[in-house]
Amino acid sequence: MADSAAAAVRRLIREARFGALATLEGSGGPYASLVAVATDPEGRPTLLISRLARHTRNIAGDARVSLLISAAGAIDPLNAPRASLIGRVAPAPEAAVRARYLARHPAAAGYADFTDFAFHTIEIEEAHLVEGFGRIVDVPGAALLTDWTGAEALAAGADGVIAHMNADHSDAVGLYATVLLGAPEGAWRMVAVDPDGCEISSGELVRRLDFSHRVTDLTAVRQELVALVQKARQGTAA
Repeated sequence: MADSAAAAVRRLIREARFGALATLEGSGGPYASLVAVATDPEGRPTLLISRLARHTRNIAGDARVSLLISAAGAIDPLNAPRASLIGRVAPAPEAAVRARYLARHPAAAGYADFTDFAFHTIEIEEAHLVEGFGRIVDVPGAALLTDWTGAEALAAGADGVIAHMNADHSDAVGLYATVLLGAPEGAWRMVAVDPDGCEISSGELVRRLDFSHRVTDLTAVRQELVALVQKARQGTAA
């Protein structure tokens, strides 16, 4: 159960575009705000926030936060998976997170360079997963991170993989979404790739596609993406 719970939380984080961020006021009281969310390469939630915002001022005084994320588009939110991520906020290296964040939130390009905005990540200490009624599991934060050990070649070439798939194989990305993931038709594009899978996005939706096995180089990721589109085409023909 622990492995499946960790996988469920990882999916929620990777597919989240927005969440409710709880911070601590100077008085010790709670304050909640809606924030846009992406992830860093290891899967930590990433925020782009202004130092003028109340939640940023709170974080400057106490870095402890909780971020509530839930399955997007659920008909019954109280019967859908959601997770409270508990941890601490820290500044993020912009070079590692900027492109990934803007791929998920293109409109943020209009203010990402404002001097009062900066990228932050949440180092998750624990996740509290609720999957509908009756299944509640706590997951350690370390179980939620993607391991990039030995995958330096993929890290160096990930942007090229994403650009190539979007420019030359947008039909395959669409099949991943509609056939393999059961998502609606749309202008699907790849926004991230890592050793365990990739994320694809269309409008307000982000979907996580897990690979059948861990990949660490460009040849292996290409073989996996080809196998997945072949699987999708077989599903279309069935």
